Amino acid sequence: MAARVERLPYGIGRFSAGWIVLIVVLLAIVAWGIFAYSRQFVEGLIVTGMRDIGTMGGSTWGLYITFDVYFVGVSFAGITTAAVIRLLNLESMKPVARMAELLTIISLILAGFSVLPDLGQPIRGIVNLFLYARPQSPFYGTFTLVVAGYLFASLVYFYLEGRRDAAIVARMPSRLQWFYRLWAAGYRDTPAERQRHDMVSFLLAIGILPLLVTAHSTLGFVFGLQVGRPGWFSALQAPGFVVMAGISGIGLLIAIVAVIRALLGEQQRLPLPVFRWLGNLLMMLIAIYLYFLMVDWLTATYQPQEHEVKLTSAILTGEFAWMYWSSVLSLAGAFLVLFVQFVVRRHSLALIVLSGLLVQVAAVLKRVLLVVPSQVQGTLLPYTPGTYSPSWVEYSVIVGLFALGTLLYVLFMKVFPIMEVHESEQGG
Repeated sequence: MAARVERLPYGIGRFSAGWIVLIVVLLAIVAWGIFAYSRQFVEGLIVTGMRDIGTMGGSTWGLYITFDVYFVGVSFAGITTAAVIRLLNLESMKPVARMAELLTIISLILAGFSVLPDLGQPIRGIVNLFLYARPQSPFYGTFTLVVAGYLFASLVYFYLEGRRDAAIVARMPSRLQWFYRLWAAGYRDTPAERQRHDMVSFLLAIGILPLLVTAHSTLGFVFGLQVGRPGWFSALQAPGFVVMAGISGIGLLIAIVAVIRALLGEQQRLPLPVFRWLGNLLMMLIAIYLYFLMVDWLTATYQPQEHEVKLTSAILTGEFAWMYWSSVLSLAGAFLVLFVQFVVRRHSLALIVLSGLLVQVAAVLKRVLLVVPSQVQGTLLPYTPGTYSPSWVEYSVIVGLFALGTLLYVLFMKVFPIMEVHESEQGG
């Protein structure tokens, strides 16, 4: 049986000592996150750093909503990249498509798990979602169009795109042969089936793209349409969400592809031009977002209202300045690295990956700056400024979610081809 499992491509079914250690470590971190949330579930939100705004001098949204927005943003680039590869028939980029699709699905799952701890009673929140829903709530924005529509469409697309490879590996004897046959659902990869399958995937890709923009704009409107909240009431919130989503998602996808390239030794299937294409796309998105930052900075400092002045001062020169300028420098640094490589026509894999990691720092900090300052500094009522410092519970839950996402990615790689199966690999 071991010899048979060996035939499956991309290391499916093979667990070395290193893989086992990694899985055990990830499980331990997930367990710690569950333990941390259990303390919150028993004792209430008092164990977090969140407090009511105003008289309590705190922030009702904190790290949970920050990473809800972050995970939803990361999901954007995954299915978008896969859809663009399908629509433009980019043969050289097809090995990246399934990695991107999987990133979208896992990120959306993590987004749902991020927003639930923000509720004092998450089960009651889900039950009453459609009875007492408030469009201004991140919970509503996450669990309506984003999860109900966006995640469902992504799962359908992911399933259809995997049927061909499921049919191929189902012909190879293994312990998971039943699973592959179930996924293939009778698909035989005949010319007629392939033509029909390609047409359906093409039409679905066309339908997904406007859904993606709508879903991410919806979460942006949660903040942008809240009247009387300095720092949030802005026409740039929705487009800013979409562009930053692309930046964070493409940056993380670059890092994931580089890791998989190294782990599987697939330098030929994932050559430097793949990273160059992703890097150039990331560079263009960063340029657009830097323009948004300039517009936002100009309008916030040119004859603003009194409360906008206080909030802007806190972000540009006050307690949040280190976050703001760190995010700006991270974005500018990533853009500079990518732009120089684009101009000289010489690309370095390490520098492209570095740019992808730099924009993750910027994405997280920008999400914190979106969620927190407008609550502790942005009230229109005569309250004193508040504070917010996450507790160990919040940090533990978020770290546990990252471990869960990594674990899901790792386990999938061991049960299904992470890349499209090449013709030469069909025989084993």
